[in-house]
Amino acid sequence: MALIHSLGRRKTAVARVYLQRVETADDATIVVNHRDYKDYFGTPALHYKIEQALRAIDAFGQYKVKVNVEGGGITGQAEAIRLGISRALCEENPENRTTLKPEGFLTRDPRMVERKKFGQKKARKRFQFSKR
Repeated sequence: MALIHSLGRRKTAVARVYLQRVETADDATIVVNHRDYKDYFGTPALHYKIEQALRAIDAFGQYKVKVNVEGGGITGQAEAIRLGISRALCEENPENRTTLKPEGFLTRDPRMVERKKFGQKKARKRFQFSKR
C-alpha cells in the first residue's frame, strides 16, 4: 500500500499527515504525535473534527493515519489534521474531492491572530484615554 503524505494548516498549527490504506479494520488507527488521537485530544468534539473527513466518504476504519502536529492550540491542531486528512484522501482518490469540497474540508481557513500594535494594549484594545 502506498503511503500518502500531505500537509494541513490552521492558525499557527501545522499537521503532517501520513495516510495508508489497510486491509482489516483492526489495523486502522489514528496516531497523533505517537499517541492515540483520543488520548491526545480530550474532548469528543475534537475527536469528531478529526474523524469528519473519513466519515464523509464512509472510509472510517479503512486507513492508518499517522500525524505529526505542532504549534497552535488543540482546536487549531484538530482542524489542521482534518485539512491534512482531506488533502491526502483527495490525493489517494480524486473522486473524493466531489464529496469533501462542498463540506468545506479542503478550504484552508485564512484567519490568523491580528498583531499587537505599539502604543496599544492589544491588537485593537487601547490604553485608557484621559482628556484632562
